[in-house]
Amino acid sequence: MYRFLLTPRWLGGTVLALVAIAVCLWLGSWQLGRFEDRFSSHKEAGKALAATSETRPIEALLTPATPQVTTDTVGKPVTVSGSYDSAHQLLVPNRTVDGKQGYYVLTPLRTADGHAVAVVRGWAPGTPSDASSAAAPPPGGEVTVTGRLQAGETVGSNGAVAGGLPAGQLGTINRAALLNVLSYDGWYDGWVAADTAPAGLTEVPTLQPQGGDGLTLRAFQNLGYTLEWFVFAGFVVFMWYRLLRREAEAEQDRALGLDPVLD
Repeated sequence: MYRFLLTPRWLGGTVLALVAIAVCLWLGSWQLGRFEDRFSSHKEAGKALAATSETRPIEALLTPATPQVTTDTVGKPVTVSGSYDSAHQLLVPNRTVDGKQGYYVLTPLRTADGHAVAVVRGWAPGTPSDASSAAAPPPGGEVTVTGRLQAGETVGSNGAVAGGLPAGQLGTINRAALLNVLSYDGWYDGWVAADTAPAGLTEVPTLQPQGGDGLTLRAFQNLGYTLEWFVFAGFVVFMWYRLLRREAEAEQDRALGLDPVLD
């Protein structure tokens, strides 16, 4: 009943199906390898960050040669010395911590050389309209802040928006947005999440930059492509088996003399 498998048509079709299955499995395995590489990169980055204990001045990490926050420096503990500019404190709405909606309290800190650092002193639940009694004002005089270096935000990440907010609020924490609000001599890239929050505020956890920690949307796209290619391979097997069964049933009908009579 299965002698038809030795016909040129079926031999060619079977070879083509085997090639298609092999290609789908190879592409699926390749995409799975890409996902595993990105996942491993994410784990290694997390281990490296957890192992980091040395606190360094911010100017030792953000130098003229490497002025931007990268995946190598994000989350690193830093110290910043200077004085808070409490007159220009900014509130950053639509920020989520522990699944709750709230806002950051960002106070510029002026360094001795005239530069400024965006220091997020903490997070509070609610909206900026609730900020009158949410947090104590920053201390006056010279201070040294210890915190974790964070990458500048991009629009659409972690609630960041382009603009359209009332005075005293900031939609996106990055150098360009800060320069538009406060014209200091210069801003350090990124921002610092203070390790110690004043009364009424909660410390802000370290945030990995979008696309920078290895476990990104692209990594999960790789996993999705893996599943797609394996599904394609299974579909080829299913279609080959279905055609095989149909041909076998037709051969059986012909053997029983049940061929349809053509006029």
